[in-house]
Amino acid sequence: MATIEECRAALGKLSDNMQGAEGDVGAAAALDRSVSCHITDLEVTFTGRMTGGRIEVDGTHSGPPPERAQIRLAMAGDDLVSLVAGELNFATAWGTGRVRLEAGLLDLFRLRKLL
Repeated sequence: MATIEECRAALGKLSDNMQGAEGDVGAAAALDRSVSCHITDLEVTFTGRMTGGRIEVDGTHSGPPPERAQIRLAMAGDDLVSLVAGELNFATAWGTGRVRLEAGLLDLFRLRKLL
């Protein structure tokens, strides 16, 4: 089972990857939205903002997200680490229910370029 530190590092790596993206992916990463990532097996939620092509984590909370973010992710810690490492395909994980992604319809259309 991934630790809170490993999950935070994975989010940092995802942020770094997003910042280096170009073209359609870079445009999708340039959204300015509140973000939450609930790690279900650790019962912890990282909150922050997607802005300037990065995800800036500004809080860690016990349990589910304290507020409804505009982009919401939920998954096990191991799945987050595997997704960022390229070992787990997002579409497969989402399709099988291992990863939940909730956002407004327009945001989902933009985010699909990242995935």
